[in-house]
Amino acid sequence: MDYKFQINLRGIIELLSNHLYSGPEVFLRELLQNGVDAIRARLNLEPNHQGEITLEVLGARGGKQPPTLVFTDNGIGLTEEEIHRFLATIGQSSKNAEFWEHPSDFIGQFGIGLLSCFVVSEEIVVITRSVRGDSPTIEWRGKPNGTYTIKVLDRDLTPGTQVYLTCKKGCEEHFEPQRIAERAAHFGSLLPYPIRMISGKGVQILNADGPPWRGRFAGAEARRAALLEYGRKTFEMDFFDAIPLRSAVGEVEGVAFVLPFSPSLATKRTHRVYLKHMLLSENAENLVPDWAFFVKCVVNANDLRPTASRESFYEDDKLAGTREALGECLREYLFGLAKNQPERLQQFIALHYLSIKALAVRDDEFYRLFIDWLPFETTLGEMTLGEYRRDNPVLRYVTQLDQFRQIARVAAAQDLCVLNGAYTYNAELLEKFAEVFPDEQVEEVDPAALTQSFEDLMLDERERMFPLIKAADLVLQPFKCAAEIKKFLPKELPALYSTNADASFLRSVEQSREISDELWSSVLDNLAGKHATDVYAQLCFNYNNPLIRKMATLRNRTLLQRSIEMLYVQALLLGHHPLNAREMALLNEGLLGLIEWGVGAGEHRRDEA
Repeated sequence: MDYKFQINLRGIIELLSNHLYSGPEVFLRELLQNGVDAIRARLNLEPNHQGEITLEVLGARGGKQPPTLVFTDNGIGLTEEEIHRFLATIGQSSKNAEFWEHPSDFIGQFGIGLLSCFVVSEEIVVITRSVRGDSPTIEWRGKPNGTYTIKVLDRDLTPGTQVYLTCKKGCEEHFEPQRIAERAAHFGSLLPYPIRMISGKGVQILNADGPPWRGRFAGAEARRAALLEYGRKTFEMDFFDAIPLRSAVGEVEGVAFVLPFSPSLATKRTHRVYLKHMLLSENAENLVPDWAFFVKCVVNANDLRPTASRESFYEDDKLAGTREALGECLREYLFGLAKNQPERLQQFIALHYLSIKALAVRDDEFYRLFIDWLPFETTLGEMTLGEYRRDNPVLRYVTQLDQFRQIARVAAAQDLCVLNGAYTYNAELLEKFAEVFPDEQVEEVDPAALTQSFEDLMLDERERMFPLIKAADLVLQPFKCAAEIKKFLPKELPALYSTNADASFLRSVEQSREISDELWSSVLDNLAGKHATDVYAQLCFNYNNPLIRKMATLRNRTLLQRSIEMLYVQALLLGHHPLNAREMALLNEGLLGLIEWGVGAGEHRRDEA
């Protein structure tokens, strides 16, 4: 024996209120959508029909009755049979292929929108008359317990539909005339049919302006000014620029507003989207490509598929195609700036160079056009890649921030310009340079190899420095660091700590092991075991520094050891290398030891005097 599902309508209303819809005020959006769809249905029968929607709040009578919203449309209306089929059957919609040749013309598709009215009202009263034939005027009353009544009225109603909602206790704020006018304008500002709000004797049209991108303007600058003014009013922000958007896929059109600040990469990029000119969401994601985080968009789509809550779009091939087309609009805008407004492009890059870098990584043509405009940090200061290339035939770079820090002072003193590839997208862009420009020279700099380019000492100089190097090798052995001595600039720098990728990795493993529990320590041990254990960093002493030459003459072994230890720690700090526990202990002991030695030496001199 087959049984039918039983429906708990109050449970469904609770689901709509707390989970499907973003808030109680969406009942107004659902009414507008139903009204617009009814007008579009009537236009299929009467192409010259002039559709309109009216809202009016009937106030409390003597303060005893709650306010009532009357929503009226002059759409197609309903027959009694259609009322039973569509109003009283959850999930059944009149806007599908069973009833219409082009069901995608309609906004609503799911047959649940009217239920949202139960969130703010204990009863829904619909008075309707169909435009078809001699249909009578019918009253339908629905309650949240799942019951409804139908009555034929002896009155000659103009074809269309009136919905009466009486305010539920606790929902009074949603029935205030000013709030209803604001929300109706918010949801339906782009609708092609006038929305009239009646308040007392006054009548206000809430959507008189229409879509701003469809206006007629005297020229491109007038259009840009109008769009920027719309953006300012909509988002309460003065934008850098406005970019018209259009996509045949999804039948999308609108405008992208260029943000006047550089947004965080972690910030979600959301946009205001309309479906068939009805507001769908103010926080739609994935509308434009990931790299386009410099814009906030307002668009209308006629052929994208909404979710059941009608507050976002389904992620499908059509949305992906739309996203690609809108990305092409933004890309063409940037091309136009590069070719026609270079000064404005520089202003844009100063704000949004990360977006430009992200697109250049993926697009070779874009890379060729924009790479010379992009700013990079170098050992000689910040400059664009074009400025770098004018003075440097070889593009030299490092990929890690620690590497850049350890060579920055030395390279700058030798007038060697090295690019910092450690920041977002920089390494990918610099590595791609040789692919896009195969005739150009690109070289990744190894900080450890940089010391090999330093000037070697003469034989007699090496003999004088031998005691220092021998002592340093012994002191630095526990830290897996070898000592070397060269001549380099700046002479004020006594020592340079350098390391390669393997040594840096082993150092990071050692630091992680210190703060890990037993389980993770064993994992790190296994990880470190896969790398060479005989890899050493290097501390290169600078023969040009007077202190280094003096240290080679020290006879006090304790003082020499302390001096080497402190130079090692100083070189780490200058290279922005975090100190591990042993190095921190070395720093503390060294400082105290040198203070103690200095105090002792001072007392000894006083005694001799």
